[in-house]
Amino acid sequence: MAFAQEPIPDAAWGPPVDPAVGYYIGDLGGGLYWVTDGIYQAMFLVTSEGVVAVDAPPTLGANYLAAIASVTDQPVTHVIYSHSHADHIAAAGMFPADATYIAHKDVVAHMQDAATDARPAPFGVFVGGGPIPAPTGTFAESYTLTVGGKSLELAYKGPAHEPGNIFIYAPAQKVLMLVDVVFPGWTPFRGLAEAENTPAYMRAHDQILEYDFETFIGGHVGRLSTRADVETQREYMIDMATNAATVLQTVDFNAVAAELMTNNLWLMFDTYLDQVAQMCTETTLTKWATRLAAADVFTSGHCMCLVMSLRID
Repeated sequence: MAFAQEPIPDAAWGPPVDPAVGYYIGDLGGGLYWVTDGIYQAMFLVTSEGVVAVDAPPTLGANYLAAIASVTDQPVTHVIYSHSHADHIAAAGMFPADATYIAHKDVVAHMQDAATDARPAPFGVFVGGGPIPAPTGTFAESYTLTVGGKSLELAYKGPAHEPGNIFIYAPAQKVLMLVDVVFPGWTPFRGLAEAENTPAYMRAHDQILEYDFETFIGGHVGRLSTRADVETQREYMIDMATNAATVLQTVDFNAVAAELMTNNLWLMFDTYLDQVAQMCTETTLTKWATRLAAADVFTSGHCMCLVMSLRID
């Protein structure tokens, strides 16, 4: 069903992706590169002793290998998983089997759970992926990977998006990567990007800004982020949370229930929560409808997540 949409701001778009090539590769300096197909992003570091690949989105697939081969003939010797979600790592089976695979310890636990026969389909199949190599190196809080004299600093600061979601920092280039939290120029994907812990997702914006970075890689959409992009999304999130809290203090559940004249408890709560989320959405969009791409599409879902979190977290 078609519906009226707000225009996409020019600032939401990144560099054009040549359809004949299928990807765009950007040089971040010092052997560090980023790759995008316009929807997903990955990062890799070229060293004298091999390539360190960060993530392996199935939408990029073999184009990721082509991007690496376009700048170096070094093999991929290390692979870092930003977190366990299949849409970001389910193409990792294309990398050498003898590479070192590094992830937070919670990623291992999630992958083990996902490998059980009780699942209705193999892990990653619905995003076009395949079998994912198990991590061969794990850490709990922090880990510095140095290959060929170049380093990436890995840190876990809590479940920003899901348990095991790590910060990946290239200090020499002042580049920071944290996936599925910030979407430059766009509202986050639906439901606060499917975050499993709303307070942790909110807190992640401040944690990002604690780093000394100039470039931020968020894992999605077609362009890189600046510090200003992170600050803008933080402002949007704070506005929504403030609006949700205000509406929760304003809308009277008993009054909503009385108007329905029903003894159906779930209908009462559904109507009340929908009304609260709708009021939060309308207030938020008066400021943000044209500032962030697709705010008119996903703000209502974000408001509902924030309303539920404020009620029970």
